[in-house]
Amino acid sequence: MSRSTTPLRTAVVGTGGIARGSHLPALEKLAAEGEVELVAAVDVDTAAVRAFAAASGIPYASADLDAMLAEVRPDLVVLCTPPAVHREQSVAALRAGAWVWCEKPPCPSLADHDAVGAAEPGGDADPYASIVFQHRFGSGARHIRRLLREGAFGRPLVAHCQTTWYRDSAYYSVPWRGRWATEGGGPAMGHGIHQTDLLLDLMGPWTEVRGMAARLVHDVETEDVSTAQVRFGGGALATVVNSVLSPDETSRIRIDCERATIELTHLYGYRNADWRITPAPGVPEETAAAWRDFGADVPSSHLAQLRVLIADIRAGRRHSTSGPGGRRTLEFITALYKSAFTDAPVRAGEIGPGDPYYTALHGGAPGWAPAGPREEEDRA
Repeated sequence: MSRSTTPLRTAVVGTGGIARGSHLPALEKLAAEGEVELVAAVDVDTAAVRAFAAASGIPYASADLDAMLAEVRPDLVVLCTPPAVHREQSVAALRAGAWVWCEKPPCPSLADHDAVGAAEPGGDADPYASIVFQHRFGSGARHIRRLLREGAFGRPLVAHCQTTWYRDSAYYSVPWRGRWATEGGGPAMGHGIHQTDLLLDLMGPWTEVRGMAARLVHDVETEDVSTAQVRFGGGALATVVNSVLSPDETSRIRIDCERATIELTHLYGYRNADWRITPAPGVPEETAAAWRDFGADVPSSHLAQLRVLIADIRAGRRHSTSGPGGRRTLEFITALYKSAFTDAPVRAGEIGPGDPYYTALHGGAPGWAPAGPREEEDRA
């Protein structure tokens, strides 16, 4: 039987909160529709993975990823693990012949991301790794992206992107959070990445970024707030703000074009009603009414993206968050950090092998790179 008619045999790796709260409901919905079959679960915590598998009716549970890949041979591996292990686990799954859908942040560095890409066989119909960037896949984003591409709003001129959230000290008590080696970065990487990805998806290629970052409240290696100024290929300018210091939490994108302002305001996910289009003076009302017709409401969600990913796998085509389509967001975030820590603008395409920011987002910058043993002793 062909892949186009049989359920994709799917394994979940990592059974923590994101797996239980977001991935599993999406997978169970698609399993009921015959699109996937949940065949395995893996977690370093044996008791946790057994409980996860038992509660979900998954027949295979293990603490050994390599053993699962060899014994079960899944078609799709869903990674819900901390970012420090994404490279190793993605490469292992690809070498076992499985597609990969990896939670954000995708990898702690561009070098890691490129190593995952190098492990792919290369053909569009062959297994590849993709990233969870679910905000691209709601009906609102699809509608606005189409209108922008068609030029309905005229040229984009000015944009704002903010992820201003709040995280207390208890949040950072989890050992892997707030550390470069295990989380990859602070809110620019781990929190604002979804809004940043959506902004880039709507605005198109960026050419230059000028960033700032600070560690104002939390005792962490990474930043807890960052800002950036961005220039896009079409000439538009934008600001990007990422924070975990903001009690009034919001996620927001605003794009001012020649003929309209487009705004999205939500927190962790949006519906059609969260988008607002304000036409410029002189735009006919019937034109504005057509712009505001978003069609059927498909909320941004893991389910929305997973449906598209499965359709792409069946059709033998690249998913939009795989390969270069996912890398561009990580490159932008890397450039933001490099600009912030070097106090200099960074242009698209300039960070590659040999650049210290290619292998670590802190780039070895004084005051930002992880403390050495002597510094740790001095702190104590």
